[in-house]
Amino acid sequence: MDFYYAPTACSQAAHILLHEADLSFRPHKVDIFQHTLEDGSSYEAVNPNGYVPALRLDNGLLLTENVALLDWIALAGDGLVPDGPLGRTRHLQMLAFLSTELQKPFVRLFFTENEEEKAWLTETLTRRFGWIATRIEGDYLFGARFSAADAFFYVMARWAAMCGITLPETLQALAGRIEARPAVRTALAKEGVAPLGGAA
Repeated sequence: MDFYYAPTACSQAAHILLHEADLSFRPHKVDIFQHTLEDGSSYEAVNPNGYVPALRLDNGLLLTENVALLDWIALAGDGLVPDGPLGRTRHLQMLAFLSTELQKPFVRLFFTENEEEKAWLTETLTRRFGWIATRIEGDYLFGARFSAADAFFYVMARWAAMCGITLPETLQALAGRIEARPAVRTALAKEGVAPLGGAA
């Protein structure tokens, strides 16, 4: 498999999960602003949309969209989806929330220069992180077992730290537990980024 990512981007969640699932893959770093790969070739020749993550399977099929990749990797791995008759549905619910209700506002926050919009986005994100804090069911979001949603949450916690958003203590502790996992440390090292230090 070929995995296309950009350091610290939302693709970091899939990067973490690929290591967590112990899947074999070839990583390719993408410059998402120039839309190029490290060898200078066009990334848009791989993914015409130009964004990450993307995963080309061994059969040639290209998967895009973070939620789709995370769901596929979680199913390909062992025990990365919550148990129960609605386990996968609830997991997809959380992945969709992280993608639409956190990631999208963060992208706006990164690029807006309007101070009123920054304040509104910060307040909105703080409130939505507060909702996640009420959903923790154990050591991880869905109990004792790590899931793809935890990997995605961790990336959003890193973005919160980048934007100066203070998370509730329960979420800081969750980010710390996630960061302590060997797969997370491996992905961070591969991307050349420093750990948060156990807190968001």
